[in-house]
Amino acid sequence: MKLLEERIMQEGQVRPGNVLKVDCFLNHQLDVDLLDKIGEEFYRIFKDDGINKILTIEASGIAIACMTARHFNVPVVFAKKAKSKNIDGEVYTSTVHSYTYGRDYDITLSKKFLSPSDKVLILDDFLANGKAMKGLLDVCAQAGATVGGIGICIEKGFQPGGAELRAAGYKLASLAIVDTMTDDQLTFREQ
Repeated sequence: MKLLEERIMQEGQVRPGNVLKVDCFLNHQLDVDLLDKIGEEFYRIFKDDGINKILTIEASGIAIACMTARHFNVPVVFAKKAKSKNIDGEVYTSTVHSYTYGRDYDITLSKKFLSPSDKVLILDDFLANGKAMKGLLDVCAQAGATVGGIGICIEKGFQPGGAELRAAGYKLASLAIVDTMTDDQLTFREQ
């Protein structure tokens, strides 16, 4: 998606340690028009895959999932990074390692929101090593839900997450794939 690549080049910041900051438009301050176009693109890619639910993880994936769900006209459900007192009943749980925060945490999702009758589109803002995605896939497996596809805004193609998911047979669509990133520049993979 050239529009997303252009915004990354204009406003993204490359930081030491393979960190790409896009917080001014994607995951802290939100450009709603851009998010709507991202949602429209995910709909174009996955519209024929029988999706009846969109799944993400809090917090950065929620806005992307909501804007995409508008195009599919399906609900969004998100895994919480900590079990809160307002989750009632039984939950699916998986442990995820956060590259950004450098720690493990448990994600939880109420069992009443995901079942074997669901065909899920999993969405997130970034894919690097794929740890968060593996947690969401684990939750889907626990629920017996079918994964109809995985949509990622920005994939760090030089890290193994995307290649591993593709090798496992998932339909993975990354709108911008960063092929190389140094402390002061990046290049995108041709798609």
